[in-house]
Amino acid sequence: MIEKPLLNKDTIKIKRALLSVFDKTGIVELAQKLAKEKIEILSTGGTAKILRQNNIQVIDVSDYTNFPEIMDGRVKTINPLIEGGILGLRDQHVTDAEENKIKWIDLVVCNLYPFSKTTSKEDCDLAVALENVDIGGPTMIRSAAKNMGWVAVVVDPKDYSLLINEIDTNRGISFETRKKLSSKTFGHTAQYDTMIHNYLKEDKLSNTFSLTYNKHSEMRYGENPHQSASSYQIPGNKEPNVLNATIHQGKKLSYNNIMDADGALACIKEFDETACVIVKHANPCGVAVGSDLLDVYERAFNADSLSAFGGIIALNRTCTIEVAKAITEVFVEIVLAPNFEPRALEAFKKKKNLRVLEIGDFDKRKNKLEIRNVDGGILVQEVDTKILTANDFKVVTEKHPSEEDISTALFTWKVLRHAKSNGILISNNNTTVGMGAGQVSRVDAVHMALKKGGEKVQGGVLASDAFFPFRDSIDTIKDSGISTIVQPGGSIRDQEVIEACNDYGFSMMFTGTRCFKH
Repeated sequence: MIEKPLLNKDTIKIKRALLSVFDKTGIVELAQKLAKEKIEILSTGGTAKILRQNNIQVIDVSDYTNFPEIMDGRVKTINPLIEGGILGLRDQHVTDAEENKIKWIDLVVCNLYPFSKTTSKEDCDLAVALENVDIGGPTMIRSAAKNMGWVAVVVDPKDYSLLINEIDTNRGISFETRKKLSSKTFGHTAQYDTMIHNYLKEDKLSNTFSLTYNKHSEMRYGENPHQSASSYQIPGNKEPNVLNATIHQGKKLSYNNIMDADGALACIKEFDETACVIVKHANPCGVAVGSDLLDVYERAFNADSLSAFGGIIALNRTCTIEVAKAITEVFVEIVLAPNFEPRALEAFKKKKNLRVLEIGDFDKRKNKLEIRNVDGGILVQEVDTKILTANDFKVVTEKHPSEEDISTALFTWKVLRHAKSNGILISNNNTTVGMGAGQVSRVDAVHMALKKGGEKVQGGVLASDAFFPFRDSIDTIKDSGISTIVQPGGSIRDQEVIEACNDYGFSMMFTGTRCFKH
């Protein structure tokens, strides 16, 4: 290692380039430009073949090194004549180069085997995945990125135009551009290794936790106008989600739009039956299930029409013309659904700012990890995908719930775990009617839910996302007409709460499971 290295920051002239790419996009045009500038081109395999087919003079790497590609192409560029030509410092290693017949390589253009694309295929097994782990490519581009003082490296076809412009403008590649391309290269290899690491590791919550994403889009701003923001996407992810949605019309999605739309999609995935979810400020303010989509939408909207104003509407069935017409009568920010009738899309055009997102056919939520930032690090946990059944309910009161109450309780619980804690939700007739969410005390959440629900709470089911610490919440609903209460249980005052229910004639069921969402 050199004790006091110096970094060349002068513009470098390209005399020899090595081109070896999996993604052939734009490579012919770039090579034509290099050939026009009398730049010698080294290449390998498929890249060399396509360049020759376009009448571009190419020297095979195997001819250059006088060593054949072997082991089905596994060994072809890892050679001192290649690595030395890339890594050598032109102001210090001339003697070494001359003694070993090494010629300088001034430009490396290379992109890697598509590991994420390969592993996303259903028929991919470990052997296939490992075969698509690139070795020579990362070695070359890391070498070039390290030696940015003397070498330029390009890993993204989108940067070919930058390279061509530099050659035209500066008759070479400036240090500023080389540094930019070097940074991008190390990001590229870091992402590549991260994808391999995450594919191979067996423990989801391993001792090291690596993340990698590609920029999806830039936001106008974040939660507030003074905050900058962008969306990023998992490489190779093609699942039905908000980032992959087809946007048929409307303004560009904002940070808050994406957050709320993702929350609405998560909630709607809870239901097999026809459902509508309306989300406002990260909370489901109206949810209904049934058999007729128009009826379901109307019940969901009327559950809390005040909060639904400017909200996000999610459907789990094809949006019909009838539903589209009803939606256009009110102000909402986004409508998302698996797909839309052509006439529905036509109806939405009268609301030009309304975002219409076609998600595609989606399934139940998967058991994935969710991540949150904290100062100095992150918190990682499994997504709450636990599904309760009637068998999970334990009746703890003298009065027993009806079959309808049990069914409503299951529906209510599915919605409640998508509301911010402390959370209380009241439902009736397969429709939410009153919610208290994000409150600092449970009894406050109860008061809010009752106020929201009004007379519609009579005969309904009240669910709490955590246990009642005191009987005061039960005292609050004594005259509400609510039929059944469902809660996790587990408080040291459970018996006090149960006695309150018995006093007022409520049935109560314990879930044994909490559904906090902070």
